[in-house]
Amino acid sequence: MATPLARFSRRTALLAPVLALGLAATACSAPGADDAPRTGGDATVSTELGSDPITLEMYAETGFPLAKALADEFTKQYPNVKFNIREDQFTVIVENAPRVMASDNSPDIIRLPTMVDLVKDDLLKNLDPYFTAYGWDKFPASQLVQLRVGDGGTTRGTGSLWGMGLGYSVTGVFYNKKLAEQVGMTQPPATIAEFEELLAKAKTAGVQPIMQFNKNTAGINFPHQALQNQFGDPAQVADWIFQKPGATFDTPAALKATQTIQKWAQAGYFPKDANALDYASMVGEFQKNNGLFMFNGDWESANLDKTMPGNVGFFLFPTESAGGKHVAMSAPNTFGIGAKAKNPDAAAYFLNWAHTNATAREIAVKIGGSSPGGPSDLPVPAAAPGTVLAETLKASQQLGEENGAVDFTANATGGIFAAAITPEMQKLIAGQQTPEGYVKAVQAEYAKELSR
Repeated sequence: MATPLARFSRRTALLAPVLALGLAATACSAPGADDAPRTGGDATVSTELGSDPITLEMYAETGFPLAKALADEFTKQYPNVKFNIREDQFTVIVENAPRVMASDNSPDIIRLPTMVDLVKDDLLKNLDPYFTAYGWDKFPASQLVQLRVGDGGTTRGTGSLWGMGLGYSVTGVFYNKKLAEQVGMTQPPATIAEFEELLAKAKTAGVQPIMQFNKNTAGINFPHQALQNQFGDPAQVADWIFQKPGATFDTPAALKATQTIQKWAQAGYFPKDANALDYASMVGEFQKNNGLFMFNGDWESANLDKTMPGNVGFFLFPTESAGGKHVAMSAPNTFGIGAKAKNPDAAAYFLNWAHTNATAREIAVKIGGSSPGGPSDLPVPAAAPGTVLAETLKASQQLGEENGAVDFTANATGGIFAAAITPEMQKLIAGQQTPEGYVKAVQAEYAKELSR
């Protein structure tokens, strides 16, 4: 579920507009990679892969077709390069990544759940030589900031580059236009209070207010963090994610967000079987017109345009007070190269191609539903007017203009999502955990992991 994820000043660094600097670019140079090889650092990268057969091992996330679509297109353009793609649920990747990357069959390209622990354990390849060789300094710095980690796996946001994004996503709220009309919603809510009024109206009208999954991975963490981002200073959330000394999850904002989620659950705003509902089932139910709202990311835009043409809208989660600045989880769909990769240069070539090739960039938009990133002088392929994809791209640009991008709390440590956020959120929804207990349990697991 499921991106890049030194911010310029401490605050803007923590709330850097990851997507929109790329989205706002409108220069007229044609998309495509520079054909001249560059040399930098301790690596020389050629623009020619040669004719020798290569098989790139890729470990990707189930349910997100962008990586495979890009791999298929790459093989069309370079027939000597094949991909062997293994897919798993995000929580499985979180648990398996260290073991898989330490094995003799380490993947060349892997979806990264988090980077800090992998850097500490020398399981990721440092991409600084490729940064120099490919001229990635032409990318907006904010696009790559979440992918930097200090020496020895210290603080995120500074230091060397350890990953790249295959698509740079933004999250918000999808809504069913026909159901919205049925409950009297004429425009997206401007405040959280207005949003809650719509939830109550939907419930009264017999419409499922929110279609959200909570099995395997805590999908209800999406609305939880959306609330948390608004109830306090989002820089504090980002400090915690980036493991800044003294940062804590046990804050008034997190508690208020958890209390609100508990209230929504008790009011029946989430499905009764949310804890038994996985991501694919959630999307399937939403496509069956079962749910006014769905908290999700722009990666689902192209699919919804195909399955529910003209019936889906999208908005950034509203602010607490009218006229406030929007904040949203926004990150790259992060991939890295294993330290034991057998074909690291070919893997880096693929990652660069995904950002600079014209067809690859179109795939990132049309299938991934998000900005392709890359050099700021490459335009973002346009989405068809009236589509939800056009709305998500517009929302990501708005988020950048408001400087409101923040990483996912699920990315704070390697194990926080699987070990604390998911099980504690499931207990909260089932009435087996209190809001106070939830925030303390998440912080306790965070402290435990940082102490290792």
